[in-house]
Parts: sequence; structure tokens; C-alpha cells
Amino acid sequence: MRITALAGGVGGARFLRGLRDHLDTRDDLADTSLTVIGNTGDDITLFGLRVCPDLDTLVYTLGDGVHEGQGWGRADESHRVQGELAAYGAQPQWFALGDLDFGTHIIRSQWLGLGLKLSDVTERLAQRWGLPDRGVTVLPMTDDPVETHVVIEDAEGQRAVHFQEWWVRMQAAVPAQRFIAVGMDQATAAPGVLDAIRQADVILLPPSNPVVSIGIILGVPGVRDALRGSHAPVVGVSPIIGGMPVRGHADACLDAIGVESTAAGVASLYEDFLDGWLVSEDDERGVRLSRAQVRGRPLLMSDRGAAADLAGAALDLALELRNS
Repeated sequence: MRITALAGGVGGARFLRGLRDHLDTRDDLADTSLTVIGNTGDDITLFGLRVCPDLDTLVYTLGDGVHEGQGWGRADESHRVQGELAAYGAQPQWFALGDLDFGTHIIRSQWLGLGLKLSDVTERLAQRWGLPDRGVTVLPMTDDPVETHVVIEDAEGQRAVHFQEWWVRMQAAVPAQRFIAVGMDQATAAPGVLDAIRQADVILLPPSNPVVSIGIILGVPGVRDALRGSHAPVVGVSPIIGGMPVRGHADACLDAIGVESTAAGVASLYEDFLDGWLVSEDDERGVRLSRAQVRGRPLLMSDRGAAADLAGAALDLALELRNS
């Protein structure tokens, strides 16, 4: 069986690792492959190096090398290089890169400089972490440079800042007026992305940010059309519980586009292709969708076992819809 997922960083990565753990317990799904289409709108150039936060979080997590407490970055990390850069006055210092993490960004930048595409580079990084041996492929949504910028208004007036500055340095405390995916008008889907959607038996939307993760992937030309035309059931997991995001600042992102921060509000962004929607048990009564089956269940991925249970529930719903 072929599973395709669209994912952002921490929440998506933990869910997908849980999915792999769940599949390891299923003899009937032993030959299942997983293709992950990762958001690259968060990408940024720092200290002359190309950094792909969501792709790296996916690879590190699925390769069992992530910092578990943070949910991003490398386990057993140190920060001597960034400390030395700070001593030289190098900016910015609000985005912390670890020494092991620098290795990833250095080799990525070197390979990109030699003319490799981001999808080729991501494949090499995934091989280093053993993902192909686990039946996992990670694809960037596009090989073209796309960066999400946020239009804000503060003491400096109205201006656009990189998404990472708004998210990390400002902690989304300055209201976003709108999001701009710079470069999207020139972007095309990376090799394999549209085929992964069209040929999938099941498509999953992990609990990732619906605006700046899943929403950015959906903006890549052809992706949304491929989802609409897919014969595979599309099942998503709400990143909102009781009106609050499970992690991060999804509510601030939803406010900026005029969508209520509820499980139903997020589902409305996917209503043209969504077939199944997992929500919190407390939210189930308040979610009524025109075409998607709604199921309530515990959504918190408090540990690896809970993530596997959640992923298993999403997969079971997808298989139920596929066989109905």
C-alpha cells in the first residue's frame, strides 16, 4: 500500500513517526510505503547557509535523531559554532543552530551550489538517516526557492518580514496582516510530488499548521488539483483542540486569514478534497462537514505510543473510507 502525507515540522513529524511505529505492528501492511511531501516555505538563508527547518525536522524525527524535548534540531546537540559567530557579531542570533545541525546546512548548501536540486539533496540526507530502508521517502514540495513572508505593522510601520523572524523572534505577538509565499508564482511541484498524490492508496494530513505548512504546500501549482482528483481517501487530523492550537501559533495564522480557530474552521480550508477528519472528542459535536466523515478521539501526542495510536486511528478511518 502507498501512503502519501503532506506535512510541516514538529507535529507532522511526530505523527508520521507514530505512523511508522504503527505500521511496524501491522503484518497486513508490512509492504506499505510512505511518501512525505514537506513544506519548504519556512526555508531561510542564515550565515550564508540554506536552512530547511521542516524538511530537517521530518528527516531527523523519522531517522530517530531529533532532540525529543524540542521536537526539532539534533539530539545531543551543542552550540559552540553559533556562540563563536555571536562573538564576531554575526546576526541573527534569534535562530539557534546547533553544531551537528550546521553540518546538515553546510552539506546542503555545498550540494545546492554544485547544481543539485533540493529534491536530490533531500534524498541524500534521507539516505544518511536510513529512511529508504524504512520505506520512507521525503520530498520537498518544490525545488524552486519559496519563502513565506509576513506583512505586519509595528513601530517601524507596515513591512514584510521573513516568516521565521515573525514566528521565532516575535513569537507571532505582532498580528499578521497577511502571508505572502514569495516565489510561488514561479514554482513547480518537485519531481514525484504530483505522482505521489495521484498514485496513493491513502492520503493523510497530519496535525500541521493549516496556513503556513499545509496551506503553503497546497499553493504549489497542481497539488490541490491532484488532491481533488485523487481516488484515494484524504484523512486529516485537527491541529486545534477546544479552540486552541496543540502547538505553536496556528491561531494567530488563522486569525490573519479570517478563519476561526476551531477544528471546523481548519476543515473548511480542505473541504474541497477532505474525506475524513479526526477531531478532539470534546469538539466532535460542534463539527459538521458536508462531505467528510468526522470522528472524535484523543489527539494529544503526549508520547511516542500516543502518536502511534493517533496515526493508526487516521489510517483506519482512511482504510474504512477506501473500502466503503
